[in-house]
Amino acid sequence: MSTPQPAGRPRRRSSERQVSRIFQALADPTRRAVVERLSHGPASMTAIAQPFKMALPSFAQHMKVLEDCGIVRSHKAGRVRSYELDLRSLVSAEDWMAHQRAVWEQRLDRMEAVVAEMKRDGA
Repeated sequence: MSTPQPAGRPRRRSSERQVSRIFQALADPTRRAVVERLSHGPASMTAIAQPFKMALPSFAQHMKVLEDCGIVRSHKAGRVRSYELDLRSLVSAEDWMAHQRAVWEQRLDRMEAVVAEMKRDGA
């Protein structure tokens, strides 16, 4: 018989998975450029793909990665598929980065205190 998980643990795993998916999606320069482009407003796939030197089906794979992790959402009107940013999905990544920043700020503050103490002691 297995030990039950703490109540908050499954949610943390889900959040960790989401953060990993977001960072994995943003690790690619093409996808980061797409996010930058969409920060100016919604656009059709062909308009977004225009500056990239790749076939539309290959570009569509990049859009699928962004859509699957929730960074963008799409809608189709007739034959035109348009995309827009969905910044709500980035909240988990933003929370993770804020936590990491706080951890490192605490570590640096402790290191600064140790260095100051060493200077006072003449070390």
